[in-house]
Amino acid sequence: MELNDRNLQTLTEYLQKTLSPDPAVRRPAEKFLESVEGNQNYPILLLTVLEKSQDEVIRVCAAVTFKNYIKRNWRVVEDELNKISDPDRTAIKANIVNLMLSSPEQIQKQLSDAISIIGREDFPQKWPDLLSEMVTRFQSGDFHVINGILRTAHSLFKRYRHEFKSNELWSEIKLVLDTFAQPLTELFKATIDLCQTHATDINALKVLFSSLALISKLFYSLNFQDLPEFFEDNMETWMTNFHNLLTLDNKLLQTDDEEEAGLLELLKSQICDNAALYAQKYDEEFQPYLPRFVTAIWNLLVTTGQEVKYDLLVSNAIQFLASVCERPHYKHLFEDQNVLTSICEKVIVPNMEFRSADEEAFEDNSEEYIIRDLEGSDIDTRRRAACDLVRGLCKFFEGPVTGIFSGYVNSMLTEYAKNPGVNWKHKDAAIYLVTSLASKAQTQKHGITQANELVNLSEFFVNHILVDLKSPNVNEFPVLKADAIKYVMTFRSQLPKEQLLEAVPLLVAHLQAESIVQHTYAAHALERLFTMRGANNATLITPTEMAPFTEQLLNNLFKSLAIPGSSENEYIMKAIMRSFSLLQEAIVPYIPTLIGQLTHKLLLVSKNPSKPHFNHYLFESLCLSIRITCKASPDTVDSFEEALFPVFTEILQNDVQEFVPYVFQVMSLLLEIHTSSIPSSYMALFPHLLQPALWERTGNIPPLVRLLQAYLEKGATTIASTAADKIPGLLGVFQKLIASKANDHQGFYLLNSIVEHMSPDSITQYRKQIFILLFQRLQSSKTTKFVKSFLVFINLYCVKYGAIALQEIFDGIQPKMFGMVVEKIIIPEVQKVSGQVEKKICAVGITKILTEYTLQALIGLFELPEDDSIPDDEHFIDIEDTPGYQTAFSQLAFAGKKEHDPIGDAVGNPKILLAQSLHKLSTACPGRVPSMLSTSLPAEALQFLQGYLQAATVQLV
Repeated sequence: MELNDRNLQTLTEYLQKTLSPDPAVRRPAEKFLESVEGNQNYPILLLTVLEKSQDEVIRVCAAVTFKNYIKRNWRVVEDELNKISDPDRTAIKANIVNLMLSSPEQIQKQLSDAISIIGREDFPQKWPDLLSEMVTRFQSGDFHVINGILRTAHSLFKRYRHEFKSNELWSEIKLVLDTFAQPLTELFKATIDLCQTHATDINALKVLFSSLALISKLFYSLNFQDLPEFFEDNMETWMTNFHNLLTLDNKLLQTDDEEEAGLLELLKSQICDNAALYAQKYDEEFQPYLPRFVTAIWNLLVTTGQEVKYDLLVSNAIQFLASVCERPHYKHLFEDQNVLTSICEKVIVPNMEFRSADEEAFEDNSEEYIIRDLEGSDIDTRRRAACDLVRGLCKFFEGPVTGIFSGYVNSMLTEYAKNPGVNWKHKDAAIYLVTSLASKAQTQKHGITQANELVNLSEFFVNHILVDLKSPNVNEFPVLKADAIKYVMTFRSQLPKEQLLEAVPLLVAHLQAESIVQHTYAAHALERLFTMRGANNATLITPTEMAPFTEQLLNNLFKSLAIPGSSENEYIMKAIMRSFSLLQEAIVPYIPTLIGQLTHKLLLVSKNPSKPHFNHYLFESLCLSIRITCKASPDTVDSFEEALFPVFTEILQNDVQEFVPYVFQVMSLLLEIHTSSIPSSYMALFPHLLQPALWERTGNIPPLVRLLQAYLEKGATTIASTAADKIPGLLGVFQKLIASKANDHQGFYLLNSIVEHMSPDSITQYRKQIFILLFQRLQSSKTTKFVKSFLVFINLYCVKYGAIALQEIFDGIQPKMFGMVVEKIIIPEVQKVSGQVEKKICAVGITKILTEYTLQALIGLFELPEDDSIPDDEHFIDIEDTPGYQTAFSQLAFAGKKEHDPIGDAVGNPKILLAQSLHKLSTACPGRVPSMLSTSLPAEALQFLQGYLQAATVQLV
């Protein structure tokens, strides 16, 4: 693509169309941009539109498109097409910093993200001048430019907060500190001075305080891994200024907005985070500064209001206290009973109250409320921080803290009892307080795993939780009902089974509640209960125990999907999946009705897939319906195909990228269930599955390979007779996969199925070329994974066609190659093969190609430990990190493919087969085999062999 006005105009028109609400206009435009993004100059054209367009909307659209393009394509993945040419990469890096700094803030943010994505791959080795280019801009005095640099640096360095320690990481951080720490400190001091100079200029203060907030974030990232020497030397500068900022109260920066945090709140909350980091990780060095920070943060907490805009500040301030009180160093600060009472009274209890803002979120913004309350999102809530502080205090003062809070809990419950209709918030706070007091250790899988022994959870359940669960009106006091459901879910591992069984039908009833939070919690609680393990590793709650509630459970789950706001509720769909999995054949009578509802839902969500977890559980539920029903009566597979194929056809025709890999998995499952020959509806689709475009997307490869394997297993004869012209296409797929280190094992899966199921004459003409391709790959890029797969394949070939055929094909490529392969690959590498079926294939194959060379290797395969060593220098790929928005392959657990043994019952025990084969050989050549063995095998191997002969009741002659 040339850099000319015509191409710029075309690109602008297509960008405009991608903003259209009409899918008929938007999708073709998106497809066009996707089709040209591999062309040279494409990113440069995008940046030119971004820079020169007069239309602000188009500029922002170009910036977002550019960022997503970089996200998808900048990383160079081995064996995959590099869509960005080297000249384009160089041009982007040369221009993007300047362009970012001269752009408006909205575009600046997008380009800043793009720089951080490029930096993650290229900095510092391939982009050594990035930092120096950024640092020189600090001298500009233009805070629009400075903030652009700070924002970019933040997105570049924030990964240091969660990277694992490594020499490479240390080297990079050292380079950054050497170049960046001093200028950042100077900028910090200069900005604080400017704040005093412009103390009465609101516009200047806004810019300066946004700089200080970014500088504080950078301080956190650069100090996270370890305490750098520079910051230790300059701790006085940083901590004194942080403390001053924490106690600053500039009326100009206070906002009237009760919801949105202002710059002052954002800065102070980040300083609380920085202080907590130092208190936790560098307590010895931080000790001189700690008392003044504790005082400042305590004062902050007792003077800050209940408005939502202070939530982040208050939760970070409480987290600071929580991190301090857990450290043995600072235990003395909290020992006084009056201090504990004061913390409980002034910090914890007020921040556990259910505010009107929380009530609004519960009713009107349920999704956000659930993410915060149930999933423990990154956004800390006041309640969670207060809960963490209770947990921290209980570490050293469990008795006194439990005593103080028991009094609060009792008084709250007494207040509630006086007038439940008015005082229900008191009970809500009491339940939360009990939960935070009782919770010592928690996991996602089991809920609370360790509880405070001073709290009687079972008694509290009977006296205060059951009442709300049993209330005949499920829509009354929804917050308390949600609390009660959450209590069961949280303490499921602590409550006795009888109480959980008592709760199950009550939870089923709450699925009908109008409140989204309430019925979501009920679905989630049921799903978690159904995964609990009881005796003998079985589920704690059995299908028999669920029998009285099965119909109501399934009805209520599907009805709850019809409640406004829950049409794509992932918790409900996950509960449907888990219910199917638990109940198994008990769901069969309901499937004819339910499959229609699931299919209709699939059709609706395929128009605009937006909830990946919901969609995943929907496909899992479809797979369970198919597996459970067809296990009982395989003939029903036709009715499933009848219901699903119209929707699948639409998904494939519209190329709904998110769903295509799922469709292939479900189709594989259906095809594998068929007992007779392959249906014509599948054969009509077969040529389309070989189209190269489908195989370009990484996420399609595993499910497509499995689907082709199912075709070969069920319809090899049909393919050979009616679609023989498609066999080269099938082998073309194998050739593409085998060339990739990431996907070569998938190529072998396909090849093994071709060898196992296709008739010999249908692939005779291609055999030699297949082996040549394998040897070429072995020469150019020999990896452990490839060698293991190669060994399984040649042994399977040997099992299918015999040792002589294998020798002939090897020696036909190059004289004496067979002996070389045996000596250089089979003998030294066969112990690396893992997996029962794979080892069996190799054992049977080697038995067939038995010679002096290979006998010892075979006994090694049986008797020696598996050799799992991998060369140190090998870049060994197991899992692809799929870049960008290409739908990565999400394997459906319930579409699971059974492990297939191509040898089956023909060979029960390969050791017996070896003994019988040697016996046969020795009767054909009397006297020769024993002498050959005694001279070529060590004593230990001879001993093992003697054992195999005895087990097979044969002797060598």
